[in-house]
Amino acid sequence: MTDQVIDVTDLRRVYGGGFEAVRGISFEVGRGELFALLGTNGAGKTSTVELLEGLAAPAAGRVRVLGHDPYTERAAVRPRIGVMLQEGGFPAELTVTETVRMWAGCTSGARPVAEALDVVGLTKRAGVRVKQLSGGEKRRLDLAMALIGRPEVLFLDEPTTGLDAEGRRETWELVQELRDGGTTVLLTTHYLEEAEELADRLAILHEGRIAAEGSVADVVAAQPSHVSFELPEGYFVGDLPPLAGIGVTGHETVGRLVRLRTNELQRTATELLVWARDARITLGSLDVRAASLEEAFLRIAREAGTADDASGRPGRKEMAA
Repeated sequence: MTDQVIDVTDLRRVYGGGFEAVRGISFEVGRGELFALLGTNGAGKTSTVELLEGLAAPAAGRVRVLGHDPYTERAAVRPRIGVMLQEGGFPAELTVTETVRMWAGCTSGARPVAEALDVVGLTKRAGVRVKQLSGGEKRRLDLAMALIGRPEVLFLDEPTTGLDAEGRRETWELVQELRDGGTTVLLTTHYLEEAEELADRLAILHEGRIAAEGSVADVVAAQPSHVSFELPEGYFVGDLPPLAGIGVTGHETVGRLVRLRTNELQRTATELLVWARDARITLGSLDVRAASLEEAFLRIAREAGTADDASGRPGRKEMAA
């Protein structure tokens, strides 16, 4: 990748007691790119981002941000990045304006306070104390602090948690504008729709390892599409056209419900419907579904969880979204 802004090689993070939260991951992020980290609960997203931000030293491996080690060369990196944590923790008694002014006083080349508030839509709440802000408004304030230094690289940890649908959409538009203006963005999110909307590329983490990486299209393309339906009484899977011959790569049955996996969705669905028409039967509860990021995410979590169970370690099958 040309003009790498973030370069991670075999990165590992170990907490007290020997728990390895990040287990040798590698990825790159180019200038002006938006890279998303997704993962099941406890996958290592925040642990990874904290290493990139220079908040801790890795147990092993190498990380470079803007060509520098963010931990040992923090002075060279910190003025050029913006960080939005999951929770800002600003003094509750200060007003929004006082909070931004305080932060601006600690930031080189800071935006004017009024501009910082306008960017995130908090101008009308400038005189309100932090403790009186809603959860969504506090997230906007967190974002204002991350943007106040006009960062080259922006780290966003769950940026839209607590926002309503309108606030989430407005935040997406702002992040897209920043990316289009050349800012490199790395975000973690529980919202798959957010990753689909924003990410140029993404990585799905599971228990400290990268389970899938690439563009949304690449990750989705690696997953099968599905056709599911109920067969009428008296019909069985063996009555269907030869499954391999219509592009089916696998199937499951539960009673009369049949679920087919395919990498050739149009072909499979067409052949199936032609067969049903010729047989003069109706396929109940017919559902034709293309592969999606959600399907990819759930499949990765399910397969990783199964592998963990087989190895004697507890599986994590829940989806963090």
